[in-house]
Amino acid sequence: MKTPNALSIRLIKDMMFRAGIGLVASSLLLPLLFILYYILNKGLNAFSIEFFTQLPKPVGEVGSGVSNAIVGSLLIVTIACAISIPLAIIIGVYLAENPKHKLANYVRICIDTLQGIPSIVIGVIAYAWIVVPMGSFSALSGGIALGIMMLPIIAKSTEETLKMIPYSLKEAAYALGASYPTVILKVILPAGKSGILSGILLGVARITGETAPLLFTAFGNPFMSTNVFNSVNALPLLIYNYATSPYQDWQNLAWGASLLLILFILLLSLLAKFIKR
Repeated sequence: MKTPNALSIRLIKDMMFRAGIGLVASSLLLPLLFILYYILNKGLNAFSIEFFTQLPKPVGEVGSGVSNAIVGSLLIVTIACAISIPLAIIIGVYLAENPKHKLANYVRICIDTLQGIPSIVIGVIAYAWIVVPMGSFSALSGGIALGIMMLPIIAKSTEETLKMIPYSLKEAAYALGASYPTVILKVILPAGKSGILSGILLGVARITGETAPLLFTAFGNPFMSTNVFNSVNALPLLIYNYATSPYQDWQNLAWGASLLLILFILLLSLLAKFIKR
């Protein structure tokens, strides 16, 4: 039996250990807070009605905006989602339903490898496979490149979510006479919709700020374009081009676009956490 002094020392050590872990975990937030503060300080001044509604203008003209980049980013991400989400969910369902199958193991290895491929390599591949045969840069090629990057995130999230669904739920559906497709579409997927949706949001947040693939695919466009077969601008491209320019006006637009992009990604991440809970 422990003496009161020994018990007190043990409680003090426990409190010190918990406090140390909390301090280390809190210190990891400092770089993020410093980055957010710096970008807020630099980019908030660029926000205005013209910033969201006008096109970029020549250096020295007032009222310049990034509306073409906002529309281009939304267009590219929409194409990526339309291509990637259905395929990734199908792959996730297959992996969850056949965890020990040999083909499932090969698919899982491919998914893990695809997730680790650098984004610039995916951009080069999309350039060789899509841009060169089409003969032009386009929003479609950019969406396909980002869709490839997004696919493993959603597939793994879907697999892990469906693995947590009790098998008794499936057995109950079979006992009521439901077919296998009906069980998957009407029982399993709805039961895991929160985890799947959170994975989709995290995937969108992951690709929204990617620049390297778009340099080889969407390329950029100073005008407003909604044609998926034409080159378009995007927020990451605009930041890359304007931040390295010698003009203060363009640098201000780059800071404003950076802040807008970070706020959008932060919103998606928070929404994904909320839905998952």
